[in-house]
Amino acid sequence: MDKNFWVKLKSQLLEFLLEIGPELIYALVILIFGIFLIKILMRILKGTLRKSRVELSLKTFLESLSVFLLYGFLFFVVGSILGIKTTSFIAVFGAAGIAIGLALQGSLSNFAGGVLILVFKPFKIGDLINVNDNLGFVEQIDILYTRIKTFDGRIITMPNGNVSNSDVDNRTMEKYRRIDLDLKFSFDTDMDEIRRVVTNGMNTHPKLATHLPVDVWLNEIGEYQMKIKARCWVESIEFWPAYWEQLEAVKKELDREGIIIPIPKHKIYKEDPA
Repeated sequence: MDKNFWVKLKSQLLEFLLEIGPELIYALVILIFGIFLIKILMRILKGTLRKSRVELSLKTFLESLSVFLLYGFLFFVVGSILGIKTTSFIAVFGAAGIAIGLALQGSLSNFAGGVLILVFKPFKIGDLINVNDNLGFVEQIDILYTRIKTFDGRIITMPNGNVSNSDVDNRTMEKYRRIDLDLKFSFDTDMDEIRRVVTNGMNTHPKLATHLPVDVWLNEIGEYQMKIKARCWVESIEFWPAYWEQLEAVKKELDREGIIIPIPKHKIYKEDPA
């Protein structure tokens, strides 16, 4: 290539830099300042939400949504400074929105699911829920996903779209929850005695909801034994520890009173050949 080509290229490049240089520097400054400003605004928003009475699940959602909107606005401003027309921006965003919408239908469904969760509040952060056979405490509700922590320390991340379209068993929404114990006794055991002993055993629990009844009833007459249903109430958050402790307390009280829980027995008769 001759020397004139490089001179012409250098001249065109210099002309381009002189033309777009100020806008480029200005856009870069706005970009850096915008990122710094967004961090300050997010810090203020987090502090305001922390002091307010807004639920923790809604706080997390608002923070995630705010970051998305603020950065989107910043890129729009930077593009406008660089000479990209507003109509072009709208057209590009519109086309991109359609393409992204088709490609990310699941994510949009998850976003809509997150909105439904925050509006109708089937659960909140800290609740014990069972969704699709996953039992655990709600740790976090984001724009797209909900995270729960199981009793054995696992973190399960569930798409909000699936959660909002599933049956949610919220086990801590109500303050109190009933414990049901299924017990079996032989037919020759006195029912009134069973009721007295089992009730005494359950009433010893320190976290028992004393304003709610303790019930012991004959639930079913089986083929070989009576089936008893013993019920009491505790705070929902204490359900599983109280369940095991109540079962143990009833067993100890039965042993103390000498009431035996029956064990199935089979009698075998041998015919005399004579």
